[in-house]
Amino acid sequence: MSVIRWCALLAAASLVTACGGGPDGAGGPPQASSSPIPDTSAIVKAVQKDAQLAGGLPAAITQAGKLKLASNIQSAPNNFYSADGKTPIGFEVDIAKAIGAKLGLTVAHEDMAFGSLITSLQSGRIDLTMAGMNDTAERQKQIDFVDYFQSGITMMVRKGNPDGIAGPDSLCGKAVAVVQGTSHQKFAEEQSGKCVAAGKGAVTATATDSDTQNQNQLRTGRVAVLLNDLPSAVYISKTAGDGQFFDVVAGEPINGGPYGIGVNKENKGLSEAVRGALQALIADGTYGKILEAWGVQSGAVKQAGLNGGQ
Repeated sequence: MSVIRWCALLAAASLVTACGGGPDGAGGPPQASSSPIPDTSAIVKAVQKDAQLAGGLPAAITQAGKLKLASNIQSAPNNFYSADGKTPIGFEVDIAKAIGAKLGLTVAHEDMAFGSLITSLQSGRIDLTMAGMNDTAERQKQIDFVDYFQSGITMMVRKGNPDGIAGPDSLCGKAVAVVQGTSHQKFAEEQSGKCVAAGKGAVTATATDSDTQNQNQLRTGRVAVLLNDLPSAVYISKTAGDGQFFDVVAGEPINGGPYGIGVNKENKGLSEAVRGALQALIADGTYGKILEAWGVQSGAVKQAGLNGGQ
């Protein structure tokens, strides 16, 4: 869900009453009570620079005075656009801004396809990625991760669950929607192999670069399931169509593990500075306040780990 296209789609159908955020990109002014978007601006603005942590930054970053951070900005409540169509908001956006503030830097968000994030990081086009990307052993071969959240794959279905989806085995013979290049796509492919090996129908995965498009496929019945991460799935099910479009299949998240802030493996100084800043935010309570404001505190980590995914 999310991006301005999400807001426009629902608004055009008179399905939501609010969709927006503030001009500073850290949450907006107080919204109507029906809005799920919190005002987190005071939390982020209260963060003070830590000179010692900032002193460990690479000289080029210090000189630039900013962190170039790329996301696939379409996954509420992680990261999405406010009603102006250009201001990123979400709990990941707030955490990134707080990390930047702790290091005495601003954060410049860049929106790009999920599948381009790692290569853009490796090429030096960007400094960091933060897009609900799972820290996995396979990805650790390409980049380093500073772990900031715990999540897992969740199955979204149409309201009332008309296809009777109860777990991974229910996907056999079904069509599912995933975002290209994600762990969701990999899981769908692996589950399809298990289904075929058991003499059941394969899982047909439709991969796109748009969560909004995937939601449309689910709503119209072209797919039976949309695979999404826990925070996004819960948020979407509560807000899309005033909670009348989708349900989340009960149960533990599939393949649970940490989200990681991606850092170029050759930039150890930056990864350590980011890890230290995040740990400081955990210790002083800022991190917890941000997650609580967005209603995703169940995914909080106690330590800012490095490459903790399996």
